[in-house]
Amino acid sequence: MKNSKNNQTRIIGVIPARYGSSRFEGKVLTDIAGKSMIQRVYERARQSKTLDELLVAVDDPRVQSHVETFGGKAILTGAHHQSGTDRIAEVVEKMPVDIVVNIQGDQPLLDPNMIDEAVQPMIDNPDIQMSTLKREIDKDEFDDPGVVKVVVDENNFALYFSRSLIPYPRYDENLHVYEHVGLYVYRKDFLLKISKMPQGYLEKLESLEQLRVMEKGYKILVVETKTNRTAGISVDTPEDLKKVEKVINQMKGQSNGH
Repeated sequence: MKNSKNNQTRIIGVIPARYGSSRFEGKVLTDIAGKSMIQRVYERARQSKTLDELLVAVDDPRVQSHVETFGGKAILTGAHHQSGTDRIAEVVEKMPVDIVVNIQGDQPLLDPNMIDEAVQPMIDNPDIQMSTLKREIDKDEFDDPGVVKVVVDENNFALYFSRSLIPYPRYDENLHVYEHVGLYVYRKDFLLKISKMPQGYLEKLESLEQLRVMEKGYKILVVETKTNRTAGISVDTPEDLKKVEKVINQMKGQSNGH
């Protein structure tokens, strides 16, 4: 993390960590090769060069006390929030901060460079209110509704996000399909504004909260990440957990071999 005295823009990272996940309860505390998932996310996010501070927004005292055991800072929020965005808005509302990074609590292979890639355009251009990431995917993921796709305009602002294949290849020439990597950066005022808006029709239909922003007519900059494919793996099921453990053990094996 950076020293904020060198920069007027104060940037905070917040990891929303909900104990009561509908598909995999308690997954943030699940052990992955010797460390909990939330500890792995926290330790990797701390390596970002653009963050001034890092917090975990929790809904359960068990997660709060666990985060404190490894030296992290956790804030207990209301249990009523519908999304991680709303939980983060509660945390930062009264904090002196300019830019807020929503770091997913279920990506234990997070590359800290992903945070910096999404934050930098916001530092460079004060007109951008929100940014996120994408990466190109292969054909085997085109029809997977768990892989959210995004299409952008020529200035790299999102045109749409969908669980369906977009764009649809009427003519399969030079087709490039991009996965949306769920890391979000907002200006604080914009985050507070969208958290108070009602859910939109498309947001409910696709179950994608970023569509609320677009339905209200706002723009989201989408940056293509240069990081490794494995960095964006989300753990939603016990099967995903096995995939991540395999990658971590391979990385350990490589580092022990040098």
